[in-house]
Amino acid sequence: MGYHRAGFDVDGSDIADRPNYPFPYHRGDALAYLAHLITSGEIGRYAFVHASPPCQHGCALTVGTNASQGWGRAHVDLVVPTRDLLDATGLPYVIEQPNGRAEIRKDLTLCGEMFGLGVIRHRNFELGGWTAARPAHVPHRGRVRGYRHGRFYDGPYVAAYGNGGGKPTVAELQTAMGMTWTDVREELTEAIPPAYTEHIGRAYFAATATLGAVA
Repeated sequence: MGYHRAGFDVDGSDIADRPNYPFPYHRGDALAYLAHLITSGEIGRYAFVHASPPCQHGCALTVGTNASQGWGRAHVDLVVPTRDLLDATGLPYVIEQPNGRAEIRKDLTLCGEMFGLGVIRHRNFELGGWTAARPAHVPHRGRVRGYRHGRFYDGPYVAAYGNGGGKPTVAELQTAMGMTWTDVREELTEAIPPAYTEHIGRAYFAATATLGAVA
């Protein structure tokens, strides 16, 4: 949605059924689909690619709290094969990952407070084939609401992940994330706030306009 607001026509791909997705999308393995677009030449219809590989292999929660408690399961790191395919497209691209051990360049780090959102939700972005200025990180106004080690803390942000422990309602998540087109908790908690990708999309257009002016 953020890229749409920035001025892109958007196509998506997801291995899961996403009936709430507001744009055309291909259901299937995203890497297999991207490989098909490359080999068939259909990738030429596109100008820009965004990829959010599954983050469970390297995200801070998985490698920290969950691992220490013996929760979760083994996860495959798809960042490298994703990057290899993105490089093969010849197009400018973005790879998104949360804080943790994912091996991406942190060319941009965005936070909900930068956009006045009700979530912190730090996300890192590697920019392939283009560059953008890094915005300054804005100090947080308080804590994330919820229970920590049996104690409840209030604060101006909600926790956009999981269930229980003082987690927000679906309506609160929709408001905090800036997402009104889905009421599915999993989709809300897995998403990037649209404000982030709108920022990235506008930064890309600004960068290419500058290059055009120089040329």
